[in-house]
Amino acid sequence: MDDLDRRILNALQKNNRMSFSELADALGSSAASCMRRVNKLRSDGVITADIALVDPKALGKTLTVVVTVELDRERLDLVDEFKRAMRAAKEVTQCYMVTGAADFVLIVAVEDVEAFDVFVKTKLYTNANVRKFNSMISLDRVKFEPRVLA
Repeated sequence: MDDLDRRILNALQKNNRMSFSELADALGSSAASCMRRVNKLRSDGVITADIALVDPKALGKTLTVVVTVELDRERLDLVDEFKRAMRAAKEVTQCYMVTGAADFVLIVAVEDVEAFDVFVKTKLYTNANVRKFNSMISLDRVKFEPRVLA
């Protein structure tokens, strides 16, 4: 990956709706070169998806909760079971397996405290492998940049 590939990725992470011609103009390259490179970045798995970011509040998900989860047992099958459950939970928008005091960090987007209570009762309390969890209600989203290159 060279400097032009990195600049292409930076530009697409800001706005992936640009045409190849607009991308080329912004980067001082040719449209054909940009198209070839973007297609290669996609086929190599560097670009994994072209998505729309949606404001959860616009869909009524006004409460964001950061939840740390500590599992009781760390057997591979039980960890995999927890991962599957979190992938299937519509309230969980992000799930990270982490090191340190917690085993997982979840980002949960729900309508209100009552909806979070339902999530806790149906997804965490019912899981026999969840030893404990801590929740932190987000007061303000200070920064949200799903970009890996600056």
